[in-house]
Amino acid sequence: MTRILIHNSQTDELVARLSEVAPEVEIATCNSYDSLSALLADFRPDIAYSICFKGRAGFPSEALLGPDGPKWISVGGSGIDHLATWDVDKVTVTNSAGVAAPMMAEYVFGAILHFTLDVPGLAVDQAEREWRSARLMTPMKGKTMLIVGLGHTGQAVAARAKAFGLHVIGTRARPQPMDNVDEVHASSDLHDLLHRADFVVLSLPLLPTTHHLINARSFAAMKPSAILVDVSRGGVLDDAALINAMRAGAIAGAALDVFETEPLPFDSLLWGLNNVIISPHCSAVYAEWAMQSFELFLENLARWQAGSPLKNIVSPARGY
Repeated sequence: MTRILIHNSQTDELVARLSEVAPEVEIATCNSYDSLSALLADFRPDIAYSICFKGRAGFPSEALLGPDGPKWISVGGSGIDHLATWDVDKVTVTNSAGVAAPMMAEYVFGAILHFTLDVPGLAVDQAEREWRSARLMTPMKGKTMLIVGLGHTGQAVAARAKAFGLHVIGTRARPQPMDNVDEVHASSDLHDLLHRADFVVLSLPLLPTTHHLINARSFAAMKPSAILVDVSRGGVLDDAALINAMRAGAIAGAALDVFETEPLPFDSLLWGLNNVIISPHCSAVYAEWAMQSFELFLENLARWQAGSPLKNIVSPARGY
């Protein structure tokens, strides 16, 4: 009998759905980090469906990847940097990349429209009951968007960017022509592209090669009118460099959904910056997200049981 561990802060709905789809499997649940190691030793699962608990540091990756860990780890989110690395001969890791891509793309454009429509200024006018008939909107049509990372989320952003009439350029590790992207460049070309972009969107994984990819040099290359939106992983953007850039007026605005330290500390200087949107790593979170992620796992479970290749297998070397 296949043994499946559900490692999540909330498990009841997932257990009910798994029991409905695969009544023949044996199920165990774990809703904490501290008890995972002991449960693994006792239950010895074949498969684990695991999610990083929101706002909680110290993910027990050593236990999950240890000798009592499963043969297959299905990560409920898209990021896998919390697992560090693993031996592909001993364990297969999949993720849920793509499940939240449409929602994250909506976040990107909501953030951009916040700045192009000057929503803060409109709010001030309304609060002061001032009718500023000379106010001008800033159109997106004809401007250039640079998408750094053309995975599921980057592609969803690109599709919506074309609807706004944007010229879309992007970077990826292995460049090739892609739908809705006018120019696809190698990742190494990034700093030669930044000066062209009116909007810069970060949607790539955190790897040793992407840590602080956007740094002081990057901000020096950007237009002073540029808007940055970060829906990648904390650490891709150098937070200290952004603080300095915003204070110096090096770019016009930023929307940040991920941070090097989460939750963002109360005393972080980011909280007090003008023209910065801060959201609590929620661009991928919506009411149906958890179950849609689990449905992808159930689809993969059917593949596992049939001996078919799994979807979304992650390479530890590439990080995706």
